[in-house]
Amino acid sequence: MIKKLYHQYEEIIKYVIIGGITTIIGIGSKWLLLFTILNAENPFELQLAVIISWILAVSFAYIANRIIVFKSKNDNILKEIISFVSARVITLLIEMALTWLFVTLLRMNSDTEVMIITLIVQIIVLVLNYVFSKLFVFKK
Repeated sequence: MIKKLYHQYEEIIKYVIIGGITTIIGIGSKWLLLFTILNAENPFELQLAVIISWILAVSFAYIANRIIVFKSKNDNILKEIISFVSARVITLLIEMALTWLFVTLLRMNSDTEVMIITLIVQIIVLVLNYVFSKLFVFKK
């Protein structure tokens, strides 16, 4: 029964696992940069760490999703990469907008509220990233 469920939901299970690894890469690389060569108190260096970690995470996510999750055979890799990165930029903007809406505008800014909002927004972004990848990037 477990084997049947796995095969029925294999793509989604792999997507969630890759998403978890992608999150670890994003957070881990940001922390590594900020606790070694970059200074979080310097606004430029802080944003540089955010950008570099995002690039590393999205690069890993593209490769892993192409090979492991969606098993893409598309020969036009450049178009696929552009579609993937564009979708990720859209969900990044959605994440930023939702975070701004709840934390800044609606003043849900206690530590607990921010943690809950972050979790909810990450789930929304995960679902949107899957939908965009399935329908627009790695369509068969």
